[in-house]
Amino acid sequence: MIGNFFGSLLAALAPGQPAQAQPAAVNYGLERNWICLPGRKDTCSTPIATTALNANGYGSTGKSSVAEKPAVDCFYVYPTVSADQGVNSDLKPSEEIGATQSQFARFSSVCRTFVPIYRQMTLGAVGVAMAGGDVRKAGELAYSDVANAWRTYLTQHNKGRPFVLIGHSQGSLLIQELIKREIEGKPVAKQLVRAIIPGFNVFVPQGKLVGGTFKSTPLCSRSGQTGCVMTWTSYREGSQPPESAMFGWAPPGMTVACTNPANPGSTKWEPLDGYWNTKSSYPVLGGPIAWSSEGAAPTAYVRTEGLVEARCVNDGRRGYLSLRTVKSAGSKRTDRIPGEVGVRGLFLPGWGMHLADLSAGLGDLVREIGELASRSKAASRPAH
Repeated sequence: MIGNFFGSLLAALAPGQPAQAQPAAVNYGLERNWICLPGRKDTCSTPIATTALNANGYGSTGKSSVAEKPAVDCFYVYPTVSADQGVNSDLKPSEEIGATQSQFARFSSVCRTFVPIYRQMTLGAVGVAMAGGDVRKAGELAYSDVANAWRTYLTQHNKGRPFVLIGHSQGSLLIQELIKREIEGKPVAKQLVRAIIPGFNVFVPQGKLVGGTFKSTPLCSRSGQTGCVMTWTSYREGSQPPESAMFGWAPPGMTVACTNPANPGSTKWEPLDGYWNTKSSYPVLGGPIAWSSEGAAPTAYVRTEGLVEARCVNDGRRGYLSLRTVKSAGSKRTDRIPGEVGVRGLFLPGWGMHLADLSAGLGDLVREIGELASRSKAASRPAH
């Protein structure tokens, strides 16, 4: 039933839907309608204190950095987090800021950061859809805001620079639509470095890298590749998407695309570089996590290199990223991670490890974009 939420949003965004009257457009020329913009103090430019967590327990604590003259831009659309009343959020971010900090702010070390505030479909819209309500108008409004912000970014900020698109869940779906409507087949497509859009199904014909969701934008199949999409939906090892799954199950002839965040194109187990919010209020399967036997973490975020491994699995219509933790004798750090979606005391098997999609390999993603940005910078330097 809860899958009806995104099903309704998909229906709202389907081509050929009749236009409906919408509230006034947001003016994205105003700084107040962005959570993050380059050159100012905001969520993305504020250093994040983080403690290393390894087998010996808590290590050193450091802070994230902000690049001085990054060669690429990063445009982020956050997931469904708003607890505002009604089916669309307002333009006064609260939970949206927390999501931006957890999932995206670290990219400021490798790119200029852009995060529009948009009137997303709220958590309350889930209940409306589950009850059979029509949320198509709410879906249209969410997309129209993101598209409006994108056009403003292109006209006022981009100036021909390469860009990265990043999203999760509802944000990833909206970026899918942005790619299809505003980027594919247009000159701006040449500026796309990567789209990183986990947490929502991207369909491709079985055994193919393009087709299905996108007409001409392929999956990333190797490190260093540009103009491609990285996407996955996560499940804990030993679990797989059931046929009724919200994520990880495709229509006949298709599969759900999967790219390993640590090594695009790999189908082997790859160690991940992850960042975890130790103060998260989301329920955890098995109860709260004690991150180290030494006690509570000294900072809200910990970095865990090698605690988690991931492998892409494509089996017919199923496609997903399998996650497992690495256990080691005598280790002081936990061998547990959060990720399942809990609603009223129940965890939803068809959503897998949805809440871990970005956390599990966030360090790898920042590293990869940093490497691509360095290549872009080197390519733009005049020859001597």
